[in-house]
Amino acid sequence: MSRDRDPRTLRRPARSALIAASVTALSMTTGGCVVVHGEREILPSTTRAEAAKALQQFTTAYNEADKAYDPALDADRTTGALADIDSARLKAGRANNPDGNPNHTPLQLTDAKFTIPKKAGWPRWFLVDAAGNKGGTARWLLVFTRSSLDAPFQVAYLTLVAPGKVPQFKRDADGWAESVPVNAAGLAAAPGELGRGYTAYLKDGGETFADGPHTTQWRALRQKNAKKPGLVTQYIDEPLTNGDYAPLALRTTDGGALVFFATRHYEKQTAAAGTSVPVPNKDVLALTKGEIKQSLTMEFVSNEVALDPKGPGKVTILGRIQGLTAGEGS
Repeated sequence: MSRDRDPRTLRRPARSALIAASVTALSMTTGGCVVVHGEREILPSTTRAEAAKALQQFTTAYNEADKAYDPALDADRTTGALADIDSARLKAGRANNPDGNPNHTPLQLTDAKFTIPKKAGWPRWFLVDAAGNKGGTARWLLVFTRSSLDAPFQVAYLTLVAPGKVPQFKRDADGWAESVPVNAAGLAAAPGELGRGYTAYLKDGGETFADGPHTTQWRALRQKNAKKPGLVTQYIDEPLTNGDYAPLALRTTDGGALVFFATRHYEKQTAAAGTSVPVPNKDVLALTKGEIKQSLTMEFVSNEVALDPKGPGKVTILGRIQGLTAGEGS
């Protein structure tokens, strides 16, 4: 990157990390004290009824926020990468349409399938796989998470996946799924390392990820755009791995895992002397500080869902949603 401005200076403080809550019960017996550590007990993350209610509450809040272009209306129902993407979208929409979204169409999610892992500790979380009235035939995958019993379920990840690409999940006799630890061995890559591996791949390539629109094709597009007559585009990619951005994974029936993870991306466009950066659209301008003269640095947050196979193999990125979160002109 040029020395006059490092795009990483646009980084905003991440939302507060998930609280590592511990629920400890102490009971007295005739033989002394027995301590039961709730954070160690393996339990379903929630009930099916509560999961359905959380989906309904999210959809209602999401639609209210979209109609009014008001990020405050669904702020308590989103977190992590989705909160960054959604709040920036709504902020830009409000700047350009102060009276609300003139093109609002309520989101409707149907045919919802709930995958609830049985796990110990926090966060508790579950996956919803639903059909939507937007995005064509793609399935909507929403990961709900909460940090304590007193906290509401919030959507941390939202991705769209082609029909037929969502894998089958391993379940016990009662229908509960299995959460995969971020440091799990026996997979093509540990779930907790996918963000770092993906950003390294975008920079240097490699053999970890299978070919596709979010890997080889995206790298090729960025390389094509890197140098155009009168305009240079530079990229920096960073993993997001902690707190509300922590990767989450479910065991599949074939021994692999479906992994959700997040990344941050910076794109800096610099125009040659005597020329100017192409004028961005009004939504980009609404999120951009400073005057765009010779350069424009844009910050994006992305959330990905990947199929991480058992043993040797390549990780397949099934879906990725990315949104502009900030910009700066100079």
